[in-house]
Amino acid sequence: MNNVKAIFEPQSIVLIGSSRIREKVGMASPQLFGNVTYNVKRFFKKKAYVLDVDGYGGYKDLKRLPEIPDLAVVMLPPELSVTQAEKCARLGVKALVMITGGYKEHQRANLLKIRETYGTRILGPNTIMGVVNTANGLNTTFEIDLMPEKGNIAVVSQSGGVGACLLDWACFYDVGISKFAFVGDKIDVNDVDLLRYLGKDRQTRVICLYMEGVKNGREFIEVAREIVKKKPILVLKGGITHESAKRAKSHTASIAGSDQVFDAAFRKAGIIRVENVEELMDMAIALSKQPPMLGDNVAIVSNVGGPAIMAADAVERNGLRLARLSEKTKEEIETLYPGVDATNPIDIIADAKAGRYRKVLELVLADKNVNGALIINMLKSTFFEPKDAKAIPRIASKYRNKPVVDVPVGGEDFEKIHGVLGRSRIPLYNLPEKAAKALRALRAYSVMRERR
Repeated sequence: MNNVKAIFEPQSIVLIGSSRIREKVGMASPQLFGNVTYNVKRFFKKKAYVLDVDGYGGYKDLKRLPEIPDLAVVMLPPELSVTQAEKCARLGVKALVMITGGYKEHQRANLLKIRETYGTRILGPNTIMGVVNTANGLNTTFEIDLMPEKGNIAVVSQSGGVGACLLDWACFYDVGISKFAFVGDKIDVNDVDLLRYLGKDRQTRVICLYMEGVKNGREFIEVAREIVKKKPILVLKGGITHESAKRAKSHTASIAGSDQVFDAAFRKAGIIRVENVEELMDMAIALSKQPPMLGDNVAIVSNVGGPAIMAADAVERNGLRLARLSEKTKEEIETLYPGVDATNPIDIIADAKAGRYRKVLELVLADKNVNGALIINMLKSTFFEPKDAKAIPRIASKYRNKPVVDVPVGGEDFEKIHGVLGRSRIPLYNLPEKAAKALRALRAYSVMRERR
């Protein structure tokens, strides 16, 4: 595992590419080499060396490096990549990230032979963008200046395209990331290796996987079952239909298998399965910021009626229940605000400001019949202002065993509230349905831990 650790936490790395070679069809190019070099030099906090096989810049030979690097990032056409990989392994490099794809069977076999002979761990080939570690600034992507915020969500993607989508999402919405790995063909380092590493990683609280297939299913389940006792695992599975499964096999050399088998395996392992990229990130954000929900009972507090009804429907559709507030809680709310009907979902009326939200939310969360809360705060058609939203995390922080999610419905309203609460411990969603699914994930994880 030390060599797997070197993929994310190297003390030094070498970037191997060409300022001249450009594949007719393929990723290897001066642009790829230059962009990755730029990102590593800008963000990486340890030592980085550059080796141009054409001798136009940096070092010309591995043996001339001042030290043996822990990690090599190889960005050449397949045959040249294999040659450089063997040189690195022979020298004592602990791990390799093989960016480019298009490997033939004999080239794959040669990479495996290198692994077996020298013990060097290999991520890829066909990783496309390699790895990101926000703790030490390691960033082998070729998207100039693209670096997510530091956080506690780890993402492992078998697809470069899906991974890029998730990375873009994280950067756009300021989602805190700990580690990012584009695994590609998984010729050596696989989901099990990465789960073991991330399971022990102190910066990681939630693990997200996009996978098209797995070769060692039994071991995967056993490792995942141990990890979910401490950290939730979310999986988005590609290749669930017959035709897409065939495509997955050619895409990343994946063994896709029956979707029913995967579904049963995920349940056995305690993994939460999601349906799409948006759901993966929505649930990951909730699990990274809020505690597991210890019961099914949800209270809804809203300054508008219609969205509150939609939220109630979404809560029920996701297998949760509307909490029955105690008579004491209802009486206290209605005494404070005579115009409010404190039946759940609670419409605290469009003129509600920070003070009303603060008092009602505190009474609701203090109610023993409530396990979690879904808050709606629209700006348009109400007197609510973005600064009023600061009351929500202040009250939620007093009830650390009851998750709270917030819904500024819409587009512009969401953006304005996100500007105030985006870096807080409160997950934000632009639709009630997304918030209800997030609460479902928090409840599902709680149930899974209870069964372990």
